[in-house]
Amino acid sequence: MLPIIYEPKGKAAEYAKLAANYYRGCSHGCVYCYAPNVLHMTKETFHNEPTVRKNAMRQFEKDCIKFAGDPRPVLLLFTTDCYQQLDETERLTRRAIQLLHANNLKVSILTKGGKRSERDFDLLAANPELSSYGATLTFGMDAGSRMYEPKAAPTSERIAALKKAHAMGIHTWVSLEPVWTPANTRVLIQRTHEFVDLFKVGKLNYHPHQKEVDWKQFAVEIVELLDSFGANYYIKDDLKRYL
Repeated sequence: MLPIIYEPKGKAAEYAKLAANYYRGCSHGCVYCYAPNVLHMTKETFHNEPTVRKNAMRQFEKDCIKFAGDPRPVLLLFTTDCYQQLDETERLTRRAIQLLHANNLKVSILTKGGKRSERDFDLLAANPELSSYGATLTFGMDAGSRMYEPKAAPTSERIAALKKAHAMGIHTWVSLEPVWTPANTRVLIQRTHEFVDLFKVGKLNYHPHQKEVDWKQFAVEIVELLDSFGANYYIKDDLKRYL
């Protein structure tokens, strides 16, 4: 049986040293999603027919025991979203958090699920030293997220979830990747810097729209903006090379 928790390789290892995927496919329908190509799935199947991997939680529990006490956070999830609509019925993410904590493993959430993710904040807040909560933010306004991320929670809902998590004592972070336009990214930092503990900034890849951005100018300006707020941040390698 293939492991659920694994060590990403290559460029993927920059984002997470350990990651998991107990769902396959994602209903959020983001137009820029790279995962269908990585998983050799059609976009239609990936977005319209998400499933639970076979014996997912049985294998996940075995993996937690194998990695027990490892200091590296486990990212939920890497090629899909742990709070997509499927989790409303399956509730595997809550079980995954419980298993990770029980084995003294850190969990790092990354989601566009918004309010759906708040149902597990009690677990994260009860173990703050083992928990962090992150949201992917791409568009400054809800209209943009509804157009390009049609079934994900709108931007305002994701921001509200981040603010609530921070107020509960949960470490918060934001993935500013992909960057669709520099203006969106600037607005998102301005709206969230008071309750986000860490920003991770990348660029747009695997999509023709990336050619429309001056990445050198963006890199310089975004670092200046983050510094002006005294924010903690990490610039991903693909953007750092423009600095």
